[in-house]
Amino acid sequence: MKVQKCKGTRDLSPEEMARFRLIEGVFRDCCLKWGYGEVRTPTLEYLHLFTATGTLTPNMLGKVYSFLDWDGWSGERVVLRPDGTIPVARLYIENMGDGKIAKLFYVANVFIFEATGKETREKWQCGVELVGVNSPLADVELIKVVLEVLGRLGLGDAELRLSHIGLIRSLLHQLGLSSEQQTRIFDRILDGDREALTKIKPAQPELKEAFSQLLDLKGKSPEFLKDLAALFSQSLPQLKPHLDNFITIVDLLEELGCNYHIDLTSGKGFEYYTGVLFHLFWDGEEIGGGGRYDALIPLMGGGSIPASGFALYLDRLMNLVKPQSAAGSHRILLGSEPSKIGAVKESFRLARQLREAGYVVALNLGGEKLADFRWLVDVRKGPIFILTDQLKGKKFGLKTAGEVLRILGEEGGSKTSPA
Repeated sequence: MKVQKCKGTRDLSPEEMARFRLIEGVFRDCCLKWGYGEVRTPTLEYLHLFTATGTLTPNMLGKVYSFLDWDGWSGERVVLRPDGTIPVARLYIENMGDGKIAKLFYVANVFIFEATGKETREKWQCGVELVGVNSPLADVELIKVVLEVLGRLGLGDAELRLSHIGLIRSLLHQLGLSSEQQTRIFDRILDGDREALTKIKPAQPELKEAFSQLLDLKGKSPEFLKDLAALFSQSLPQLKPHLDNFITIVDLLEELGCNYHIDLTSGKGFEYYTGVLFHLFWDGEEIGGGGRYDALIPLMGGGSIPASGFALYLDRLMNLVKPQSAAGSHRILLGSEPSKIGAVKESFRLARQLREAGYVVALNLGGEKLADFRWLVDVRKGPIFILTDQLKGKKFGLKTAGEVLRILGEEGGSKTSPA
């Protein structure tokens, strides 16, 4: 029988895990410094958490991994979580639902079925949720946090695309479509059908103009949004609150020097979004996104609690970032002759001292690639330490561990880093 992993799953090698931990470390550090606290939710959740509130599109619901949980013979259907936000919302309702602001972040895997098995079915996310506050400033804070994370990962030039779900919903409502038609079109938008809006042909002249103008919201300045708000203030007053909210957010981003691209048709997301929506792209590939979802917690029975958040797609980021230093530049290979008991004992003692000083030390067990290490230490009877700097082609004969540490420091030996 051929041994192989499940289709759509991925093994992570040591090199890939180094990139995973680099991204995770930068993300955690940024979140903590912005005042967010880390949470973790179960991989298994009840299916009704994702169906009863209508929080996922039909297309998304058709891709969840669900099965019966026979514990206690209750027959309750459970799922491998297909989304990171909804479980955090449940956590908030169960444990923090007092209406106070909660600034939360997580690193978690989510599971989405993909029929061919060629795409990854298990995906990793770095997510942030800001619960209990509804303001443009909160939305801008989230955008600044995600841009700071990407900047520290060397992806500061990522493209930021802005849309507004409240504006799309209001516009669909004004078209005179039935509730069923509105829902169907909205679901197509959320599933990434960028042509869903452009195929609609409004009958009323003012709606045609509004539709044409709004669909042309691509790469425009806040002044263009302000002109639209003034234009539609009388004919379509229902659009004004959403346009005003969008304008405020864009004005703040302008003031903070953030580059962005407005594209109303880039509405891909989840049913629960209600306000500004943003997506992040690198070289045409989406690497993250988020927005405001004020209706989610009320739909889940948690009261009138607003919220917003984002997720970065860790799997995709891993293909774009690299650890800041090559592994060989800050690793030491330490060896001794196994037959020389005293030298072996001294090598373990030196290895402990080097690790305590912050260095990465591997014992030479045979078969290691010397090219993976900048520093080689050969422990001989005496003791005598032969320290070799493979980068500079230098060799030192030393008598104490202190001398080894001194030379490492003087010659630029790098210590352990989060990368």
